[in-house]
Amino acid sequence: MKTPSSSNMQLPIDNHPWKTFIFLLGLTTAVGLIFFLRIILGDPLVRTGDLALIIQGNDVPVLSFVVLEHRLPAATVGLLVGIALGISGTIFQTLLRNPLASPDVIGVSYGASTAAIIAITLFSAQETTIFGSALLGALLSTLLVLWVSRGRGGAFILVGIAISAALQGAISFLLSRSDIHVAQDALRWMIGSLNGSTWERAQILTLSIVVLIFLLAFFLSHLKILELGNETATSLGLNPSFSTLALILIAVCFNAFSVAVTGPISFVALLSGPIAQYLIKAIFHTGIPRAYTFITSGLIGALIVLLADLLGQSMFPEVRLPAGVITGIIDTPFLLTLLIKNPQLRRE
Repeated sequence: MKTPSSSNMQLPIDNHPWKTFIFLLGLTTAVGLIFFLRIILGDPLVRTGDLALIIQGNDVPVLSFVVLEHRLPAATVGLLVGIALGISGTIFQTLLRNPLASPDVIGVSYGASTAAIIAITLFSAQETTIFGSALLGALLSTLLVLWVSRGRGGAFILVGIAISAALQGAISFLLSRSDIHVAQDALRWMIGSLNGSTWERAQILTLSIVVLIFLLAFFLSHLKILELGNETATSLGLNPSFSTLALILIAVCFNAFSVAVTGPISFVALLSGPIAQYLIKAIFHTGIPRAYTFITSGLIGALIVLLADLLGQSMFPEVRLPAGVITGIIDTPFLLTLLIKNPQLRRE
């Protein structure tokens, strides 16, 4: 991997704690607002008075079921998935020092999706099996990319793109050979949607994300040292290969748990990190401590998923679009903008 120049390294802004606090509070408030709108908007419309009654434990005909069994679980899962995808993409982009390095691009999401589709189409698997299959598929595809690329940053991305294409072909083959009803179920899962969200899925995601955040916090100091380059990391007593592999596996698990619960909500992991970096540079004109960068990326990811789901559910009342469709639509202009603003990406 390349050794970053000092100009690319993030500098802490410990002398601006209030500015950082206000920035993160503003993002959290924005996420909370979209979360609230996702609960009350739609057909039927939930008025704030009725929502207050429901929260207090009162039974409001029809609305109690809509809020407690559909909208609130969907918003909660969307929040958790967005946080997980935002953090996952940022880990990959930081390690590989490339804004295009995300689970969507380098084969992780397709590995999880392929394994889940195999479980659905060939074994008529239920939720627990699909969940485990997605995690296993993501891990295997990542290990394959690591083995073929030998861990080199640029090669890692190119190999990941090639494996993604192969896995996409495998998914198409499986769907074409499946029973029409099974294929329809698999296709609905492949789109990436919060519509099937349940409290059980939210609990699984919460537990998984909490454990992974603790692991990431433990390896955060390793990541800071890895940014200095492998030679410097070795001289400081760090094993670069082990630390890099551990961080990659953490990022893979963040992504795989999300894909297992909602299907692949595309490009959230790709979008979150660059948007977070843009906001940080625009507001602070320098870097912020790495932990706050991950918090920012997670909040941006949650904002994207919740906003996409809100738009999909309320923009066209007669047609409810899954969140994955909305995020897929906004991907192309974002990628073009990213390539235009980063000349070095066009040369690679």
